[in-house]
Amino acid sequence: MDDHSTVEENGVEIMNPSSSNAVDIYPLSCYYFGSKDSVSLRSETVADRLLRMKANYDAYGTRNCVAAVIVVELFKHPHLLLLQVQNSIYRLPGGRLRPGESDIDCLKRKLSSKLSAGEDGRGPEWEVGECLGMWWRPDFESLLYPYLPPNIKRPKECTKLFLVKLPPSRRFIVPKNFRLLAIPLCQLHENDETYGPIISGVPQLLSKFSFNLIEP
Repeated sequence: MDDHSTVEENGVEIMNPSSSNAVDIYPLSCYYFGSKDSVSLRSETVADRLLRMKANYDAYGTRNCVAAVIVVELFKHPHLLLLQVQNSIYRLPGGRLRPGESDIDCLKRKLSSKLSAGEDGRGPEWEVGECLGMWWRPDFESLLYPYLPPNIKRPKECTKLFLVKLPPSRRFIVPKNFRLLAIPLCQLHENDETYGPIISGVPQLLSKFSFNLIEP
């Protein structure tokens, strides 16, 4: 059976996505935003970071990371929640897996640590949905690919993006040296220069979903 139907909008026949691809999102005003003590940030040169990555790879192998795609509504348009560090670097909430830790457990831990009062978190459980995509670092340089090149047998890093669905209300508590921003998807699309390849590619990953804007 076909999971899609068509409707007419402004005289144009369009296809409705299946209900399984519908995501409820709530207005930004439904959420409370506060701050907590700043966290220490690593200060290092590019050369120092390269040496650290090589040392970690020799000790643990491929670096596995997870990141959260969290969408809210503002001005009737989907917005992506991003962390901004030092007023310049944009990041999806997430981080590196501990040895033996699952993707889902790591993402919940990182979300609680970075967006809640403490690592144990407060409020509703984080609802981690499907994996939207994977990005690979073939070597220690900064270049990332949305696929693993066929000639690479030992990738240095893998980052998985997961859709995280928000409840109707939640408290976001962010370290004082971070900013939690809501950026419209239309601003992110193909804006690699500002947001980097992973974040600027999120709107395309989300294009298979329909968003239900839920009024409070």
